[in-house]
Amino acid sequence: MAGTPPPFAPFEWMIAWRYLRARRAEGGVSVMTWISLIGITLAVFALIATLAVRSGFRAEFVDTILGANAHVSVYQSGVVDASGRIDRSIHDYEDMAARLRAVEGVTRAAPLVKGQVMANLRNRNSGVEVYGIELENLKELPRIADPATGRGDINRFDQGIALGTGVARELGVIVGDKIKLISPNGVKTAFGTSPRINAYEVVYIFSAGRYDIDRTRAYLPFAEAQKFFNRDGVADEIEVMVEEPEAVEDLAIALIRAGGERTLLWTWRDASGGFLRALEVEDNVMFIILSILVLIAAMNIVSGLIMLVKNKGRDIGILRTVGLTEGSVLRVFFICGAFTGILGTVFGVVLGCLFAIYIDPVFGFVNYIMGGGTWDPAIRGIYHLPARLEMADVLSAVGLSLGLSFVVTIFPARRAARLNPVEALRYE
Repeated sequence: MAGTPPPFAPFEWMIAWRYLRARRAEGGVSVMTWISLIGITLAVFALIATLAVRSGFRAEFVDTILGANAHVSVYQSGVVDASGRIDRSIHDYEDMAARLRAVEGVTRAAPLVKGQVMANLRNRNSGVEVYGIELENLKELPRIADPATGRGDINRFDQGIALGTGVARELGVIVGDKIKLISPNGVKTAFGTSPRINAYEVVYIFSAGRYDIDRTRAYLPFAEAQKFFNRDGVADEIEVMVEEPEAVEDLAIALIRAGGERTLLWTWRDASGGFLRALEVEDNVMFIILSILVLIAAMNIVSGLIMLVKNKGRDIGILRTVGLTEGSVLRVFFICGAFTGILGTVFGVVLGCLFAIYIDPVFGFVNYIMGGGTWDPAIRGIYHLPARLEMADVLSAVGLSLGLSFVVTIFPARRAARLNPVEALRYE
């Protein structure tokens, strides 16, 4: 009919708005509306905050891996030498590194010598893993060569040793001190192998952002590491950096071809894949749990609307009598419930975004209230609680909240629309 008003006409919004502004005599409806609003706000806030921390933790964890470690470690399968030992040394490491650099997508290929020793200063000792590397290659590790977190002069690396902050703290050293490196595989004599002990000046102290790296790692100049570990003329592996670390598997075949027939690869995903998979499982479980929390909050809308329909039975009967259709009544109460869901979602998004943006002062306040020690880097691996807002996370939280709010609103709204006006007005 030409005179039929369109859906969601202005008068439907007007009636819904009057119902939302309940009178004192209908305080129960108003209280339920506020409970629904606060519940949805807190649920959406918790969901966005959790997703932001999840994204931030993964991004920080991956960044510390990629910023201080090889994207791909290239080494060789072992061969049995004349003494019967398995030898994995790379003898043509310079040529091999040059071939790897020529692979499209590779940004750097650096020979490494690696070994585990004991570091000593006076009466303090610490086990460390020593990486022998050239200065120019060390300066290309963003987390190691970061001037904002490093202390000392990295350009003097060829004159000494670089230590992680955890190692330096354990030994109680500062830039300029001299430490001893003690290796049990030292000089061979007629009476056996004597330990090798060399002293090095600490010229640079770095922080990679990961507790386990800072607590165990040290860097020596490549040539000096070859001498110290009796690795003259050989390297243990080639450290390869690529343009797209997330797609490192795509370069596997090309890297193996460039390395040669005995080449083996160990990517950063191989090294940390178990932890990343555990994070993914935890993320999915947390999303499901918080989605249930949003659903519980949205169910409060149903309670509020049922009470509203019960209190407004007489009004519904009158409206139906004067010509309102079932569809108009359904839309009036749908607007009442949906408005609560929309408003709660908006407030929750604002609070969640503010939490993610200002997480450092918020967490600092929580740490102060708890008396400190809330975040233990020895357990968590990283030094602070990170948060990273992702548009996809915010949109998923908004879509979930609005979707549930709209769906649960339909059922009490349909009950109001199907209310028989005769029954509603019989006892009036």
